[in-house]
Amino acid sequence: QAQLIESGGGFVQAVGSLRLSCAASGRAFSSYAMGWFLQPAGKEREFVATITRSGSNIAYADSVKGRFTISRDNAKNTVYLQMNNLKPEDTAVYYCAATIRSYSTTREYEYDYWGQGTQVTVSS
Repeated sequence: QAQLIESGGGFVQAVGSLRLSCAASGRAFSSYAMGWFLQPAGKEREFVATITRSGSNIAYADSVKGRFTISRDNAKNTVYLQMNNLKPEDTAVYYCAATIRSYSTTREYEYDYWGQGTQVTVSS
C-alpha cells in the first residue's frame, strides 16, 4: 500500500513556473513506477508524464514536451514535476500516481495508487 501526497500547486501567471512534489509513504518507493496526470474542471483525467522505478526511462504527453520535466529522488521518496512556460490551458488538478508494474505507463487504469491532487491555476 502506498500513500501519496502532492504539494506545490497554486496560482501563477502564464509563462511562469511551478514545481509539484509528490511524497510517498508505505511500501518502498523505489518499487513503483510513477506518473503525473491532470484533470481540468469538467473534463476527463489525462496523462502528463511517467518515470520508471530507476528514473532511466521517461515519457511525456505531447502537450507538455519541452516544458515539463518529471524526476524522482528515491532517497527522499518523492517524485517531482517541474512545469515551465505554463499556459492557461495547463490549469487543472494535478495528480500523482504509483504503479507496482515493472514498467512505466501512460494508461490511467494501470496505476494502483493515487494522491488527492493539487490545483494549478494559470492566468493569462
